[in-house]
Amino acid sequence: MISERYLTVNNTKLCYFEYGSVLSGEPTYLLVHASGFHARCWDKTISHMEGCHVLAIDLRGHGRSQNHGPFSWDVFGADLTALVKELDLQNVVAVGHSIGGHIVCQSAGDDPHRFSRLLLIDPVICPPEDYEGLERGSSRSKSAESHPVSRRRNNFESTEIMFANYYGRGPFEYWESDVLRDFCEFGVIAGERDLNLACPPVVEAELYLGSKDINIYPYVDKIEIPVTILRAQSRKKTPDSLDFTGSPTWKHLSSYFPKGRDVSLPHLTHFIPMQDSELTAKYILDML
Repeated sequence: MISERYLTVNNTKLCYFEYGSVLSGEPTYLLVHASGFHARCWDKTISHMEGCHVLAIDLRGHGRSQNHGPFSWDVFGADLTALVKELDLQNVVAVGHSIGGHIVCQSAGDDPHRFSRLLLIDPVICPPEDYEGLERGSSRSKSAESHPVSRRRNNFESTEIMFANYYGRGPFEYWESDVLRDFCEFGVIAGERDLNLACPPVVEAELYLGSKDINIYPYVDKIEIPVTILRAQSRKKTPDSLDFTGSPTWKHLSSYFPKGRDVSLPHLTHFIPMQDSELTAKYILDML
């Protein structure tokens, strides 16, 4: 059973979905999606986690959470930390995909006693030297409005048309069809005449440009629990550097965690949970 719930933190109304109920002695699984995605993209993965207590969050500006800025990586981290505290979560296994991995590390570094294990699925975390000497916005060479992602189609007449527009194209070529349907069904909000993406393309572009606005390593240094990192296939060199199927994860990241484990999955793209939900669930449950 899925329950849709809301909680206001940092003056922003966040939506999260609860699956199952708290079980004594068992962990709560907290799932954090990638930029431009939403909580219900985890539905297929959660279907392989029968009997578990799972919370999947919509980040601000995504899904059914309030579209209330600022939209930055440190703000997302503060939101997650506040939500975990407000819900008084304990024994948390936190799972973050892409930007979600970065956010999960912020929260686990901020409030480490609440977490028991982390699974970082192809997190957007670069080598330490990439963050040195950078101030907010200093690494940005263009505005969000001029970034190619901001020019993505934002309006659809129906979710069926949206699904047909994406199916088999670009990175969606590798997705399980059920995950793509969930992405379409729960990733839009009703406009006056049609459906609009819940995460506007310009917001997603803003997040791409802000990936180095916050140095993640002071948070990483405080994480002593077991951490598993899944890395997808290597990134291809493209003229515009927009290979969304390749891994953005520094290959030596696991060595920075005292109990880090690196898992290379070169047969999968960056969209690991969308491409193989059952395998993702097995890693979440630490069955592999």
